[in-house]
Amino acid sequence: MRKCIRCGTEMKENCSVKIEGEGFYYMEISSDDKKIFGNKIGKPKAAVCPNCGEISFYIEDVNKVK
Repeated sequence: MRKCIRCGTEMKENCSVKIEGEGFYYMEISSDDKKIFGNKIGKPKAAVCPNCGEISFYIEDVNKVK
C-alpha cells in the first residue's frame, strides 16, 4: 500500500504509464543513461492519489536496481 506524500491518502496502485504521440512510444527505466540500451531496470507503473491527484512512479522489481 502506497500513501500519498502530499496528503497521506492511500493511493490507487498498478496504473499503467502511456505516453501519447505519433508512432510507437513507451517509457523504460535504465541504470546507464550513456547507452541507448543501458541496463534495463523495468517499465514504470504509477500510483494515483484519489484525494489530491498526486502521481507517484515506481517499478515492481527493485532487485534490478541493487
